Amino acid sequence: MGLFGRWRARRGAAGRATLDRASQRGDLRHLEEFVASRRGVEGFVEPRTAVTEATIVLVAADGEWTRRRIDGPDVARRLSKELAIPVYDAQVTGYPQRMRDWSARQKRDRL
Repeated sequence: MGLFGRWRARRGAAGRATLDRASQRGDLRHLEEFVASRRGVEGFVEPRTAVTEATIVLVAADGEWTRRRIDGPDVARRLSKELAIPVYDAQVTGYPQRMRDWSARQKRDRL
């Protein structure tokens, strides 16, 4: 299937399309493992765009973070309830400073 065929195939209920894949069970498993192995985790839901499906960013107390696809904000809220973590709308709250600090440390340490 060509590029535009994949784009048309990913059309959602709202008629919007993305070039990204939908979330998979492995994505949810990764999120569950991240929460189980770190403390102070919070979730930040990112909306679907023309390029990517909806995603959730999990940020631990030390700023370490991970991002995975989800099947929309409702799934993020259900997941956060099951995992007992707070979840925020990233467009409203932004991201915590500790996330940026952690990323800067990782970049510095790679040099």
